[in-house]
Order: sequence, then structure tokens, then C-alpha cells
Amino acid sequence: MAHESDIVVDHGHSQWSDLWKKEDFLAIWLGFAVIIVSIVAYFSFGPKEEFAKKIEAANQIQVAEAAKAPFKTIAWYKAQDDKGKLKGTGSPFGKFVTHWTKTPGSWKTNPMDAFIQSETQAKALNEKAMPKYEDAKAKTEAAMTAAVTAEKAAAGASFQDQALNDGAKTKIAEWRTAHKTSGAAKSKTENKPYNRLPSLIGLCLFLIVIFGAGIHLMGKSMLAFAKGFFIVFLVATLAYLLGGQAISKQYGFGAEAWGVILGMLIANSLGTPKWVLPACQVEFFIKTGLVLLGAEVLFNKIIAIGIPGIFVAWVVTPIVLICTYIFGQKVLKMPSKTLNVVISADMSVCGTSAAIATAAACRAKKEELTLSIGLSLVFTAIMMIAMPAFIKAVGIPEVLGGAWMGGTIDSTGAVAAAGAFLGEKAMYVAATIKMIQNVLIGVTAFCVAMYWTMKVEREAGRKVGAGEIWNRFPKFVLGFLAASILFSVLDSAFGKDMGNAIIENGVVRGGTRLLRDWFFALSFAAIGLSTNFRELAKYFKGGKPLILYVCGQSFNLVLTLGMAYVMFYLVFPEITAKI
Repeated sequence: MAHESDIVVDHGHSQWSDLWKKEDFLAIWLGFAVIIVSIVAYFSFGPKEEFAKKIEAANQIQVAEAAKAPFKTIAWYKAQDDKGKLKGTGSPFGKFVTHWTKTPGSWKTNPMDAFIQSETQAKALNEKAMPKYEDAKAKTEAAMTAAVTAEKAAAGASFQDQALNDGAKTKIAEWRTAHKTSGAAKSKTENKPYNRLPSLIGLCLFLIVIFGAGIHLMGKSMLAFAKGFFIVFLVATLAYLLGGQAISKQYGFGAEAWGVILGMLIANSLGTPKWVLPACQVEFFIKTGLVLLGAEVLFNKIIAIGIPGIFVAWVVTPIVLICTYIFGQKVLKMPSKTLNVVISADMSVCGTSAAIATAAACRAKKEELTLSIGLSLVFTAIMMIAMPAFIKAVGIPEVLGGAWMGGTIDSTGAVAAAGAFLGEKAMYVAATIKMIQNVLIGVTAFCVAMYWTMKVEREAGRKVGAGEIWNRFPKFVLGFLAASILFSVLDSAFGKDMGNAIIENGVVRGGTRLLRDWFFALSFAAIGLSTNFRELAKYFKGGKPLILYVCGQSFNLVLTLGMAYVMFYLVFPEITAKI
């Protein structure tokens, strides 16, 4: 009995030690360290009280204007603009974090422009953009004058003349469009000189320390990690550089794709030096990034889109995933079930994030995960350009187009960019549906872990206990869900305006998202550096993975478009009208 007791104690001790020795848990602690520092800095030392006063003053104006007129007046919009200018990123901490997490900038012909911009260059860019801004500014002023005149005419009739009211709304809408164009033009006249090389060096050293601490706790060599990390960081930086090139940027070929390509070119030509491989911590980087991604999945935004968005994201996605997996097994006869399910989850849920979680749940091989991510990145770049063009060409409504892209394009960033091609409504709907879909990362991982332990492993003749489901479940998903719940509660507690100023435009845009983007870039660079084409080729035999992805995505496109149309235009048109 004493012997059995000792085993239980040792097992318990092992379980507890996992909390600070296993990669999944360390990703949670590191992610929440970033979250806590950001929250404390923005809420304790940020301009929260000053923002509260300005928001209250703007709200009073909007309430008074709403009681006065049956439409949103000029004064109402000006008050809204005043609230929109309140951003935590403008605080000292926000400026500090933004400066030290800068990526290489945009450039056309000279790559060094991405790192260094002289005062002369900044001045030349501003002077070049000034005529366009002056023209936009003049049009905004003219639109403003027309809007004021129309609003006064409506007010003169005590807002009882519907024709005058409609005329005022039209002129105010034209002013808002011109105002937005003017704002975009103005931003291009505000170039400042910069040198991003020191901040990149500082960021590299910072990342060595925080990830190196985790590496040490996992029982690995921090020194070996640090030596190799300089190369991984360099590849990620070069990926950002190429992603920022004008043509590359135009066609949506970002840092993620370039990171994989550059890494693979090095690995399969010169060969990745052995001393670099200890720094290729693909899963540690991306798991920590996924914990931070949870800060951007807010329940109140899910509710804002409502049932139509939930149907598009939560009903279509599992149907596509399951059907694609069955198609791969029954029709294509894919030899690897793990590759089949990872590609199915990658394509149907939300790209690389779902692929990482699913691969961990079914214990897929590194090469299978790499192949899945590669397919995802290529098709994301294609769809990001092709879908908005197709939607415009055939005249699909903006909300429907946004919902379609949100449910089918894999990357969250690509979804927002594609939505922006169509307009504000499309971008909002697309990004929100993709955020709703991101919730399924944890659900998918759990279901795959259950299926693999209770079905696949047993069919293979292995005896698997119930505890194996927990062992296979990617624990970092718990951090993702915890971050989502925390930020949803905070956003709800502080209200829409304060939440937007301090959380969205402070803690997230000035903290968690900045580092999350870098963590993802590092993971893609590490994937490329640790991938051998010869090892990858055997999984691509017969082109079955490509056929699976194309067929699954085609089914996804048709089903998502159909569901979006039914939900947004036939079942819940009143929700669509309010967007």
C-alpha cells in the first residue's frame, strides 16, 4: 500500500509541476503576464478619468441632439468624433510600447526606407501628399456647408417636413464620406523621421528574455535558445520587410507567408544551422500568441451581430469540417488521418490558429502541420484579393459579402483587409463573424481530442483511458478562453465608449495585439527554418492535400454564402437593417 501511495503522490506532484514546466501552461502564463501589465498600465496610469469627462460631455450632446431631431445631426457626429479621438495608445505608456514593438515600415524601391526615414524624406512625402489632402479638405468644407444649410432648413420646419429631413440626412451622409476621405488623406501628410533599427534590437533582446525564461523552465538551454533566436528574429523581420513592400502589400502577401517562404529557402538551400534549431520554438511562439488573441474575442460583439452571425460561424463551420474530413477518408483515401483533420480544421475554422490547436489534440507530425499552414497561407492571399473583386463584380450586397468573407477567409487580418475593400459595413460584419468563428478553436480542439482518444486510437488497437482526453487537450486554449472572458467582462463593465478608448485602443491595440503579431511572425519564420522539403514531399504525394483543401473550401464557400443570405436577408432582415 505504501508503494501505491508513493506513486499517487509522485503523479500528483508531476501534475502540479506541469503548471510551470509544460509549454502549454507557460504560454498561458506568458500571455497573461503581457495582458496584466497592459491592463494595469492603461487603467492605473492611463488617462481614464480625463476620458470619462470627455465621454460624458459628448454623450450629453448626443442625447440632446437625439431628442431634438429624428436623425443624427452634425453636432451628434462631431460629438461622436470627439469620442473617437480618445485613444489610450496616445498615453506615455502607449507611445512607449508602440515604439518598442514597431515592425519595418512600408517601402517601394529601397528596402532601407522600411527601417530609416530621414527628415528630408518625411518632408518630401508630406509635400507630395499635401495637394490631395487640400483637395479633400476643400470638398469636406463644401460638404459641411451644404449639410449645415440642409439641417437648418429641416430645423426651420421643426423637423416635421419629411422631405427636408431626408435631404438633411443625405447631405450629412455626404459630409461624413468626405470627412473620412479627408482624414485618410491627412494621415499621409503626417510622416515623421524615424530609425527603427534600435527598437528592433531592443525588442529582440526583450523576446529572448521572456521566451528564454520559459525555455529554462522547460528544462532546456536558455543560452542555446538565445544564440539561435537572433536568426529566427532576423527572418521574421525580413518577412515583415517583404510584406511591407508596396506590391506585396497590395496583393495581401504578408509577413506570415514570407516568413514560411524565407525560412524554407534557407533550410533547403544553405541549410538551417543546427545551433539555430533550439530557437525554432514554433508552438511556444504561436500558443502564446493565441492566448493574446483571446483578448480580441468579445462576447458583446458576438451579440451585436446576433443569431445570423452565429449561424454562419457556428453551424456552417462544424458541418464543413466534418464533411471535409469524411471526404478525405472515404473519397480521397488519405493515408494520414491526422493530416486530414488538421487541413479540415485549418480550412473550415480559422486557419493557422485552429491548425495548431487541432494538431496538438491529435498529435499530428510537424510536417503535416507545416503543409496545412502552407496551403492556408497561399489560399488566404488568393481569396483576400479575389473575393472582394468578385463580390463587387456581381453586385453582392455589402453585408452579405462581409459575412461570406468572414466565414471563409482563414486569417483574421486578411478578413478585415478584404472587408475594407468593400466598405465599413462589410469590414465590421466580416471581422465580427471571424471573431465568432475564433471561439471554435477551443471547441474544435476538445472534440478532436475526444474523437482521437475514443475512436481513432481504439481502432488502431491502443487502449486509451478517459484521462487521455485531458492529456491531449491543448491547455493553452484555456488561456485563450480565459482572456476572452476577462476582456468581455471588462468591455461590458466600462461601456462601449470607455471600452473602445481604453481597452480596444489601449490594452489591445497598444499592447496585446502588437506582441501577438510578432509572436505569430516568429512562429512562421521558425516553421520555415525547421522544414525540409524532402520530409514534406511524402505527405503531398498524389496532390491529395491540395485536392482536399480545394474541395473543402469550395463546399465552404457555397454553404457559407447560402447560410449568410438566408440568415441576414430572409430570417433576420431587421438585424441586417440596423448594421
